[in-house]
Amino acid sequence: MELRQLQHFVAVADEMSFSRAVQRTHVVQSALSTSVSKLEKELGVDLFDRTRQQIRLTPAGEQFHNHAIHVLQTARYAKESIETFRGVLTGTVDLGALISFGPLDVPKLLGQFHRDYPMVQIRLRQSQTGSNAYLSAIAQGALDLALISAPDRFPASVEMHLLGHEPMVFACRPDHRLADRGHVNITELIDDHLIGLPPHYSLRQLVDDAFATAGVHAHTPHEIALDYTIAAQLIHHGLGTALMPASEAVRFPHLRALEVRPRITWKIYLASADRSRLAPATAELADRLLAIRTPDSDTRER
Repeated sequence: MELRQLQHFVAVADEMSFSRAVQRTHVVQSALSTSVSKLEKELGVDLFDRTRQQIRLTPAGEQFHNHAIHVLQTARYAKESIETFRGVLTGTVDLGALISFGPLDVPKLLGQFHRDYPMVQIRLRQSQTGSNAYLSAIAQGALDLALISAPDRFPASVEMHLLGHEPMVFACRPDHRLADRGHVNITELIDDHLIGLPPHYSLRQLVDDAFATAGVHAHTPHEIALDYTIAAQLIHHGLGTALMPASEAVRFPHLRALEVRPRITWKIYLASADRSRLAPATAELADRLLAIRTPDSDTRER
């Protein structure tokens, strides 16, 4: 069994597609398929169920996947430790990203980190199912660090540090019936056609929970999952209104942004494994992220 075979298997398992795994591993599909097939033959089990249109992990494959991730992680840390011993910070950091960084200037931080440590490769990962999916990836070792938006749980195996928080505001056109108000009550929005993220996104859950707490139901006929620029365009053209982070709303001066009562607070956390398990490059990036947290956010939760 070779590390390359494990890398190929994990790539296919993560992507659930040989074609997408090809792009990730930079090998031709025939070589990737051969590598995985040889691994299955050596183990004496099928790791993937190929009888359906979309491949799936078999029970044996699921169990092997967790161990393979840890083996690759350990091998990577071992290699990086030698480079660090030589006085050069190197390696790869997989960082789970959000569609919005709120009050945190993460792009600027990543740019400075790259200039300071050009031998470290940062790979941003964007979940299509919301940031809470990163929690399992951190626990399993598939991700090194992740930014989590309004987490729905705090796993014991994952360290959670609050980086920042800000209010959600109501964004609407200047001619909206509530536009001239200084604030709006959430119960006044039940007749609005809201533009929101898909239901499994944490920010959407935060908004829906706020409506439920107020005893009303949010009407969200429009869903977007890329960024708030699209939402702003839809609002501008009269398709609806939205609740968005205050730092996003200031990007669209042609819209009105009103305070929402009761206040809806969006929180962003940094998730990682225990400090003792972090590779040097990962630990350095984590420290820099913690350094830019807002002054009243220096808390840690487990």
